[in-house]
Amino acid sequence: MERFPGIPREAVLKEDLLRGGVAFDPAALSGNEGGEVKPKSYFIFSFDHRTLPELGEAALNRPPEEIVLTGGPYGLRRTVVSVRVNPSSPYRVAPDGDGALALFLDGARIADVGLPPMPEYYRHPLSNGKSVMEVAPTIQWGYLIYLTVFRVCQYFGAKEECQYCDINHNWRQHKAAGRPYTGVKPVDEVLEALEIIDRHDTARASTAYTLTGGAVTSQVGGKDEADFYGQYAQAIEERFPGRWIGKVVAQALPKEDVQRFHDYGIRIYHPNYEVWDRRLFELYCPGKERYIGRDEWHRRILDSAEVFGPRNVIPNFVAGVEMARPSGFLTVDEAIASTREGLRFFMSRGITPRFTTWCPEPTTPLGRENPDGAPLEYHLRLLEAYTETLRENGLTAPPGYGPAGPGRAVFSVSSFMDALTPEPGEGE
Repeated sequence: MERFPGIPREAVLKEDLLRGGVAFDPAALSGNEGGEVKPKSYFIFSFDHRTLPELGEAALNRPPEEIVLTGGPYGLRRTVVSVRVNPSSPYRVAPDGDGALALFLDGARIADVGLPPMPEYYRHPLSNGKSVMEVAPTIQWGYLIYLTVFRVCQYFGAKEECQYCDINHNWRQHKAAGRPYTGVKPVDEVLEALEIIDRHDTARASTAYTLTGGAVTSQVGGKDEADFYGQYAQAIEERFPGRWIGKVVAQALPKEDVQRFHDYGIRIYHPNYEVWDRRLFELYCPGKERYIGRDEWHRRILDSAEVFGPRNVIPNFVAGVEMARPSGFLTVDEAIASTREGLRFFMSRGITPRFTTWCPEPTTPLGRENPDGAPLEYHLRLLEAYTETLRENGLTAPPGYGPAGPGRAVFSVSSFMDALTPEPGEGE
């Protein structure tokens, strides 16, 4: 931590946990939907370092959705971390000598651990018996309702799938395990689940919803991508006007399709650019390169700012794949220089990207080749580059991600929000 004095200690630990995963003592598992702890929902990807059959007891008794770290020798402020299970990790969540859950690193206690309580709305099934967790899980300590309404991707097979993405395998492994895992979620089921959340979320913790799923290259249910995802937004906004911030993660679509998203009621658009470097985009995202192409993808991102406004266009990239063998950059310097170039390209135009810390899932080509992911140094220098570029362009935390700053952030799949300085009225 001494090498990176400008990075909050909470963000350092969080990035290390996200990139390498964490092991769980059986006493720290959730008890599944009948327990008192909110279970991991596997809301879109596996975000694990092993397949389900290789997780041992965690395959039968789900781990928690997230953990919250506090205290310990580093005096950690409250830090929310998405759970990525790795039975071989040097980090382990287990009871201490007094029975309190703690995070241990190679046997040394480094933080207190809190588990997310089972939300009341998870205890009330839909009329057809499906669980709210299956239809409309919440993450980020309840801030975000994650609506993966299309659980597979039409970029299919080695020649089209993104090389770091396990959305299709995740669907297959849950079906093989006999778990409920609906491929296409009916609109009426989503609305019923949201009604249950709205009724029982008396603290109004849920603030936003994200509509997402696999790419649609042809049609789903007779609808193209904009109309397929847009129909859910339209139904939600008609039933619950203004209740949540509506967001969609979709491909970079033509401007007229993006306008339809906006007309349906979406307010934040995430046309994820995945990785900045041209060569790596072509190698890692062969389907997206074939159907749309990197240059056109970027043009469409810029065009979408004319519809949503630059601040409400927030494309994601997968932080760490820049260094994946055998084709990635060989040095952290090269990788950061490339990533910073992409940040400057978008931020200089008022568009604020965000990133997910890469989890090298074992069924993906890049995950198999790089089981340890990217080095921690890359992730910490990325936080430096991100915050510096944000300041250079006079930007602040993007909307729809909850509060910014160490001890405040709830965004759980990277620490970019933990590393930002809180701004009054920003990021709420």
